[in-house]
Amino acid sequence: MNFNLTQMPNRLEKPRTNGITMVMDKGLSLEDAKNFLTIAQCHVDIIKLGFGTSYVTPNLREKIELYKNCNIPVYFGGTLFEAFVIRNQFDDYISVCKDFEIDYIEVSDGSITIPHTEKCGYIEKLTQYSTVLSEVGSKDATHIIPPYKWIELMRDELNAGSTYVIAEAREAGNVGIYRGSGEVREGLVQEILTQIPSEKIIWEAPQKAQQLYFIELIGCNVNLGNIAPAEVIPLEAMRIGLRGDTFHFFLDK
Repeated sequence: MNFNLTQMPNRLEKPRTNGITMVMDKGLSLEDAKNFLTIAQCHVDIIKLGFGTSYVTPNLREKIELYKNCNIPVYFGGTLFEAFVIRNQFDDYISVCKDFEIDYIEVSDGSITIPHTEKCGYIEKLTQYSTVLSEVGSKDATHIIPPYKWIELMRDELNAGSTYVIAEAREAGNVGIYRGSGEVREGLVQEILTQIPSEKIIWEAPQKAQQLYFIELIGCNVNLGNIAPAEVIPLEAMRIGLRGDTFHFFLDK
């Protein structure tokens, strides 16, 4: 940090396994990515190349290398995994990830239906090649999953080998653990936390109010995902009580 302040929370430093900030890159140019890293590299833990953008992104190999040279793992969005699976190209997906030296893989079923035992089978296979993140929840706003089922799915996927489970919200933060308005389904979140350790969950939280909710509920070292590149520094300030919304969270009472 640039100067000393007392009464600051114990924000874990990189490399960390808790307090993760996962950023969604939806198509930054190489120059934009370089500029982004000059200010945010020390605060970013993982970068997701959102949904299926990797298929159409120019200079993809160079971008991945750029991020990895900064010791930031990169992975393809779960939608790309689903696109390969629905075309019966799972082995091709493994080959693509190997070719691009992707060390993290997301397994999701937000856009297609995969029997859960089959999904867990994909997780088990992929742990041989990579760190697996599995996403729970549907991108279909009309598909409401009851809390007990969220817990069951998350537990099974962690047992299958996922390092983290991701709580689905889409890039807009309006499905899954959120209502269409973006409001947190608080009862669902709190029930999940009675059974699943918070350090094993990455909460997709693209909106500021959502980030604030989880920081207040879990603390500065909550795992947050789908953060826009321009929001990394504001989020880090919010995490440690240097934004109006959290200003009083960590001061001595």
